[in-house]
Amino acid sequence: MKFPKIYSLQHIANLLECEFVGDASFPVQGMNEIHVVESGDIVFVDHPKYYDKALNSVATIVLINKKVDCPEGKALLISTDPFRDFNVLTKHFKPFEQAAATISPSAKIGKGTVIQPNAFIGNNVVIGENCLIHANVSIYDHTVIGDNVIIHSGTVLGADAFYYKKRPEGYDQLLSGGRVVIKNNVGIGALCTIDKGVTGDTTIGEGTKIDNQVHVGHDTVIGKKCLIASQTGIAGCVIIEDEVTIWGQVGTTSGITIGANAVIMGQTGVTKSIEGGKSYFGTPIQESREKLKQLANIKKIPEILNKLK
Repeated sequence: MKFPKIYSLQHIANLLECEFVGDASFPVQGMNEIHVVESGDIVFVDHPKYYDKALNSVATIVLINKKVDCPEGKALLISTDPFRDFNVLTKHFKPFEQAAATISPSAKIGKGTVIQPNAFIGNNVVIGENCLIHANVSIYDHTVIGDNVIIHSGTVLGADAFYYKKRPEGYDQLLSGGRVVIKNNVGIGALCTIDKGVTGDTTIGEGTKIDNQVHVGHDTVIGKKCLIASQTGIAGCVIIEDEVTIWGQVGTTSGITIGANAVIMGQTGVTKSIEGGKSYFGTPIQESREKLKQLANIKKIPEILNKLK
């Protein structure tokens, strides 16, 4: 998430009421999670296990809960609770805005696009040309939709990321300030849910088709011309490359990559990153030919045991 202008390190420290290490005029351009940070961004870290990863990342400002040696060319914001203060920044730079109407006056809707009754279009949404948005679709603020997109009834684009920190009093949510971006010629079935990024974009690539009742988690990037069948659940921060086929009731863990042209058979649990160009099945996931051989051999066990009697 980029800020509307460049701020000084001193300005951000004042917002958070925290100490800083570095030049007071050090430029701050935005804030992002570790997997999408760019130069000029703030990244937060609140556990020693991840200090080195954050300090050596592309991010140039690290919001951290301990004074450490600051790498050259970077700055630190010293916070007693980086998770909380990351939320403070999200609230400040991307505050919730109540919609003034069912279709927000700030939404931009392209020529030839049809929006059926009871659809909700939030603030600063952009919808391209010749789209069809069916009844009872909810499109949250800042979502971007390309041309020739069809979205069926009951689908929700832009709900919050499922991202929590456990505290003694309960779970504290990391606020979402990102977007959902839907490219041209995408089809999305009924009752799907696509969560926005925490600070970046959840992206559905051009020409991808998604069946009914599919969930896509925050910051996931789906490539071009993928097919995703019903009741699939894709976790956050997953990369699905081009022309992947995912059949029904597949589930994935977070932070993995599914290679281009992979085929994942129904009810598979994708527990790790997988190469493209192959077919997969089972939980834990394996190449489908090997897994099916194993299942066939299991069926032979009673016969083998009878022979041993």
